[in-house]
Amino acid sequence: MVCFPCSTKSLVIFFIISAIPIAYIISVERAAPATHVYRYHSSGWFRECAKWDDFHRRFIVSLFEGGVAEVQVPDGHSPDVILEETLLVKEAALAGNASLGIAVDGRRNRLLVVNADVMRNRHSSLAAYDLSTWRRLFLTQLTGSGDEKSFADDVAVDEEGNAYVTDARGSKIWEVGVNGEIVSIMRSPLFAPKEWYKTFVGLNGIVYHPNGYLLVIHTFSGNLFKIELKKGGEVKPVKVGRGKLVFGDGLELMSLTKLVVAGNPSGRLVESSDDWETATVTAKFSGPAHRLASAATVKDGKVYLNHLVGMGYPRKTHALVEAVFSPY
Repeated sequence: MVCFPCSTKSLVIFFIISAIPIAYIISVERAAPATHVYRYHSSGWFRECAKWDDFHRRFIVSLFEGGVAEVQVPDGHSPDVILEETLLVKEAALAGNASLGIAVDGRRNRLLVVNADVMRNRHSSLAAYDLSTWRRLFLTQLTGSGDEKSFADDVAVDEEGNAYVTDARGSKIWEVGVNGEIVSIMRSPLFAPKEWYKTFVGLNGIVYHPNGYLLVIHTFSGNLFKIELKKGGEVKPVKVGRGKLVFGDGLELMSLTKLVVAGNPSGRLVESSDDWETATVTAKFSGPAHRLASAATVKDGKVYLNHLVGMGYPRKTHALVEAVFSPY
């Protein structure tokens, strides 16, 4: 039998322990931000990815409950003004799936959206939409209920319009043609770390480099890979020095030689001087850790980190935080 005084003491201890992180979060949320922040109201708690659509001067956001929204940024916007999220796409055909990684294909005026069954891993798909009309261009099912379990996570697009979608569960990459046809599935023994505990979240963030290859990160191992598209999908580990990329999530190229890795910690800047045969972690940024940085984008030459978790009730407030990097 549990003694009442003991149970009361346990409850007091529990509330004290719980109050510590809550008090920390409240203090961080109330503090003046160290860098520029775009805040916006939303109806959902979780926003996996945000990308800047420069032509239309807006952020495009993927919805964890499924769908796509925009956050318009007016000229002369003041950081004190909270922006508003506006729903653009919500498909009944994808009900029950989260919208995760997105890629703006400005050359073809379209958006690529990864969708996945987060809890059961029974569905993965890639959709494409016209950026002006939001007409669906294609919806390609990558896996279904009868296939091996998968978790489509992020997407990159090359100059010809081919898309590359990572599977965070199976550590493979689907190549999808410009019209939505599945072209190939890329696999490699290098994608599978030796340690079993590093396999829970596999290939995640991915970008296309203008020199004709992909850069992709394995989240739990921190391994960064270069995939040579012009050499039949040859996979090479990028030798990374002066820091680790464990828990890396979304990727974004700042330039041909600079790569931003969002995740935990909030952001890391990685640089290469030999076309990504090797690389060095040169700087880092620590943002609101409780919000969980999950993606990065570049707006007007500045890096902004998307954060997964929104705060507030009933209207949730999300934050796109400028990453100002400090030497590592």
